[in-house]
Amino acid sequence: MNSEVTQTENTGTETAEAIRVSIVSIIVNIVLSALKLIAGIIAGSGAMISDAVHSASDVFSTFVVIAGVKLADKKPDKEHPYGHERMECVAAVILAVVLAGTGIGIGLAGIRKIASANREELAVPGVLALIAAVVSVIVKEAMFHYTKHTAKKIASGALLADAWHHRSDALSSVGSFAGILGARMGFPSLDPLASVVICVFILKAALDIFRDAVNKMVDRSCPEETEAKMREVILANKDVLGIDELKTRLFGSKIYVEVEILMDSRKTLVEAHNTAENVHDAIEESFPGVKHCMVHVNPDIE
Repeated sequence: MNSEVTQTENTGTETAEAIRVSIVSIIVNIVLSALKLIAGIIAGSGAMISDAVHSASDVFSTFVVIAGVKLADKKPDKEHPYGHERMECVAAVILAVVLAGTGIGIGLAGIRKIASANREELAVPGVLALIAAVVSVIVKEAMFHYTKHTAKKIASGALLADAWHHRSDALSSVGSFAGILGARMGFPSLDPLASVVICVFILKAALDIFRDAVNKMVDRSCPEETEAKMREVILANKDVLGIDELKTRLFGSKIYVEVEILMDSRKTLVEAHNTAENVHDAIEESFPGVKHCMVHVNPDIE
C-alpha cells in the first residue's frame, strides 16, 4: 500500500515537472518564432522564414506533449486496469508525424526556390537574418539540454521527443546560418538549399522519435544492462538461490517485471512469501520506473 502511495506521489511530481518545462518551452518558442519571422521578412531570407515556421510548429507539439503527459497520469479505471501510460507514446507518435510534415514542407519550399528561374526569389538576405540564426542556435540548444535533462529524470518519452524537436530546430538554424552566409558571399542559391538540408535533419529526428514510441507500445524488453542490474538486485537476497526466468516489458514510460526465483524447498510458505515480497520491494526501490513487479517462487527440488 505504501509503495502504491509513493508511486502516485512520484507520478504527480513527474507530471508537474513535465508541464513546467513544457510551459517554458511554449513561451520560448512563441517569442523565438516571432523574432525569426520578423528577421526573415525584413532580411529577405527564405531559410530564416522556414526556420520560423519550424519553431512555430514546436508550440503545437508542446501542447501535444502536455496533453499526452496529463492523459498518461490518469489513474487505472475499469476499461484501462493497467493505467494510461501509453498515451504518452501516442503523443510522441503525433509529434513525430507533425515534425516530419514540417520537414517535408520546408524541404519542398527550398527545392521550388532552387528550381525557380526567378532571380528575385534568390535575393541576398540581410545581416539581420544572420544575427537571428545565431540567437536561435544558442537558445534552442539550451532548451534541448534543459528539456532532455528533465525527460531523462522523469523517463518521459513525449518530453524527450520535444527535446529533440528543440535540437532539430537548433540544427535548422545552423543550416539557416550557413545558407544565409553563403548567399551573402555571392551564392544566393545556398539560402534555399539550407532549407533542404534542414528538411533532412528534421526527418531524421522524426524517425527516431517515432521508432522510440513504437518500441514502447509493443512490449519491448528493457535494455540488457538494465536487466543485468535487476538480476544483481534479486540475487543480493541471501534466500534466493537463483533466477529461473526474468522478463521485462516497457509500457509507455513505465516498466513491468516478471521474475521466477529459486528457493530452498524446505522453506515454509511464509518464508517463501516474505522473500518474494522482499525481492518485489527491492526491484521497485532500485528502479523507480518499475510500476509493477510480479515474483513467482520455484522450489529447489534437487
